[in-house]
Amino acid sequence: MKVIGELLPLGIGVALVGAVTWFLLDRDIGLGRWLLALLLFAHGWVHMMFLFPQPSGAGATAGGMQWPFDMGRSWLISGGLDGGMIKGIGIALIAVALATALLAALATVSLLVPSAWWPFMVVASAMSSLLLLILFYSPALLIGLAIDVVLVWFVIASIWSPTASTA
Repeated sequence: MKVIGELLPLGIGVALVGAVTWFLLDRDIGLGRWLLALLLFAHGWVHMMFLFPQPSGAGATAGGMQWPFDMGRSWLISGGLDGGMIKGIGIALIAVALATALLAALATVSLLVPSAWWPFMVVASAMSSLLLLILFYSPALLIGLAIDVVLVWFVIASIWSPTASTA
């Protein structure tokens, strides 16, 4: 419960940015597309944190929360599976999440990637992210899991797409 309390300010910030983005997209304001593209890419980029070493100190971040991006802490490894294989799967999922997030971001603004690819790239990015975050689960990753669920819902519910927008 302590982790959720520590994540609350970040969660509120993410929700506010999401609400502003939705507001802009709903009114077909061009800035909304660019903000969504930035958010999609940033969400993909955050997965790179799994490749960086834990910050120095007692194994905790500055706020006292455990470093959540630890590929050595998978529940599958503690269940007896080979750590090297699990980390290899994790690296592959990171690559897929980042690549598809980049393609989704570019499709959002119709830059180099056809906008028709947008729903597939968003779902591929969110699903690879979900798999990665579940594979190396930490309560501190709940915001990332929530973002992935919202992105998939965004596509499935056809809330918005670059092909339907006139901006």
